[in-house]
Amino acid sequence: MFRKLLTLDEARRTIQLHFKPKPSNVEKIQLLEACSRVLAEDVTAKLNIPPFNRSTVDGYAVKAEDTFGAYENRPGWLKVCGVVNAGESSKMAVTHGMAVEIATGAPVPEGTDAVVMKEYTRREDDDLYLCSAVAKDENVMKAGSDIRKNEVALLKGQLLGSREVGVLAALGLSKIKVYPLPRVAVLSTGAEITEPGRKLPSGRIYDINAYSLAAAVRESGGQPVYLGVFPDDETELRKTLERALESADMVITSGGVSVGPKDVMPSVVNSLGKPGVIVSGIAVKPGKPTTVASVDGKPVFSLPGHPASALLMFHLLVRPMVLLMAGRRVECGLEVRAFAAVRMFPAKGRRTFVMVQLEWDSGRLVAVPVQTGSSGAITTLARADGFVEIAENTQFVEAGEEVDVLVFEGFEEKRL
Repeated sequence: MFRKLLTLDEARRTIQLHFKPKPSNVEKIQLLEACSRVLAEDVTAKLNIPPFNRSTVDGYAVKAEDTFGAYENRPGWLKVCGVVNAGESSKMAVTHGMAVEIATGAPVPEGTDAVVMKEYTRREDDDLYLCSAVAKDENVMKAGSDIRKNEVALLKGQLLGSREVGVLAALGLSKIKVYPLPRVAVLSTGAEITEPGRKLPSGRIYDINAYSLAAAVRESGGQPVYLGVFPDDETELRKTLERALESADMVITSGGVSVGPKDVMPSVVNSLGKPGVIVSGIAVKPGKPTTVASVDGKPVFSLPGHPASALLMFHLLVRPMVLLMAGRRVECGLEVRAFAAVRMFPAKGRRTFVMVQLEWDSGRLVAVPVQTGSSGAITTLARADGFVEIAENTQFVEAGEEVDVLVFEGFEEKRL
């Protein structure tokens, strides 16, 4: 195994040759469930937003020209002929010399073209005294000024957040067409692994990878399907993976991909379907044992058992595919410039990714390597803010040298 390690770029090209990830279908869901989903159609407005001329203040709807010349020491005078509240329709027609009391959000009556704020008026019974003039359309939101009828309000492929959902609600939509969430089966292997929530036997550790990878799938727009923890038994693993491939769009495993006697995952996934294993080891550190298979058109990513390695390889290889299957865009992550806190050495002949913490020191951002620890270490995941990528042909990165750090999600909120 690992007779010929592919470079990271070669591995990516190989994956791209075998898979053309895209949404599998379209589904219609309730608007309340639409946040974080991706639109599968352009949304065209069927009405103006707002649908009528509405007042933006409490006050009096008037003809603007009736207020010209009014000021505090010489107020104008109009006759109040009615009132219109928010949620009501106004059928009254207003002529010169008349005003209508109006609430914020109420439709502006026919014949009026401006609203005088209540603070600039004085009222005695139906006599209204104006202490300020207004211009045409002042304090009025015109029909269609936000969204016009037949305008494309949201585009196909747009990720829906709280603001976009608000736009859809304003258009009166209760259901919307979106791309389905890709189903990604996730499992861990190893005799030493125990599921969280169960009693921890001596010599075992709790499963980290399936939970962190399932969370990473969800962050990428997928629907994780947690299968649990399995021993390194070829027969049982084959049956489990066959069932997973029947119901899921992708499978992610962790552990069992190195060269030990219990590392059976490559041979198992290679037997599931054609063409089988397409990537068997990558010249990177960490993540060298990463194995990728194509099983009758479905991807199977077998990641290392080291938690930090598994998540790094997910970020480099798996995440882009989940994003595309969910209909999302693959965008470059946030990069920041920092100074290396110490000398960093890459592994010989391998592209090396150094997990770092970012700290401010004397007014500049410094990248401090995080110790990866043993294969079960989890502190790297919690402490690291991002990673520095060191090319295969680089001997070392000198202390104080400027480096690019690709930061993990949430860093800008946490640090900057």
